[in-house]
Amino acid sequence: MPTSPNRRDFLKTGLVTTATVLAAGPGFLLNSRSSHAAESASYPDVVIAKGRDPEAMTRAAVDALGGMKAFVKPGDKVVIKPNMSFGSGPAAASNTHPEVVRAVAQMCSEAGASRISILDNVLHSPNECLKKSKIPDTCQGIPNLNVNVIKGDRLFRETPIKDGKSLKTMKVASEVLDADVLIAVPVGKSHSGAGVSLSMKGMMGLVLDRGVFHQRGLQQSIVDMVSVIKPQLVVIDGTRILSDGGPGGPGKVIPLNLVIASRDMVAADAQMVALGTWYGRSFEPKQVSHIKLAAERGLGRIDLDKLTVKNITS
Repeated sequence: MPTSPNRRDFLKTGLVTTATVLAAGPGFLLNSRSSHAAESASYPDVVIAKGRDPEAMTRAAVDALGGMKAFVKPGDKVVIKPNMSFGSGPAAASNTHPEVVRAVAQMCSEAGASRISILDNVLHSPNECLKKSKIPDTCQGIPNLNVNVIKGDRLFRETPIKDGKSLKTMKVASEVLDADVLIAVPVGKSHSGAGVSLSMKGMMGLVLDRGVFHQRGLQQSIVDMVSVIKPQLVVIDGTRILSDGGPGGPGKVIPLNLVIASRDMVAADAQMVALGTWYGRSFEPKQVSHIKLAAERGLGRIDLDKLTVKNITS
């Protein structure tokens, strides 16, 4: 298990240095729907829902973006990607709060999804991850729902990365490639290599070989990945964050009692960085390398002061 970096390590690995990074055009977007752009025009760019009830906050945040029916149409196949990669309970904050995951899955069901798959390529024992995360138990009873770990080469397909800088190809879970809608539901947590693990970093749980990401430069590789695997909806669990010791913990857990929702993965991650305390201090989103690089590549927006951010209390 990775050890927790100190602030100096974080600045070396997870944060942008003063070096200039050239922008590049975006590649193709996985299962993108042109109608979403028109639908989103009258809604906030980012929603921050605050409260004490994880389900109520999650519903309020998604409702403020137009509700789940703005993303999921009747008959759609949906993949929900939470963090459930570690054999630890909700209090440890290394996995997404199960009630946040349940709320998202339930809303997908209510919108008419024909299949809802909660997936992660876990790092710890699959049985321990499923049991201790409490996600399968909490989501019981939701129609058309499966909660699975994805292990084995046969469950992945080789996928090209157009204009990739560090990676030109990767093996992506076939179920993701075949889905109509991808929803990222990460927990806010620190990460010993990437600085933070949020919606973008969390997509690594949908690829087969994560080792190559580290070998070829983690920050740029994350951006290459999300130029292809781009969720249509991001719901970040900020009920509590793993401020240090991430991604697996143990570490300092800070309750924030909030949920962030956005159509824009870059904006959502930027907002979570801005609201959290990481390694004992605050950081600006532009200090996190992969967030800055993704914005420069045109994959989303990092300029929170120019976005419409709606705060609500549930």
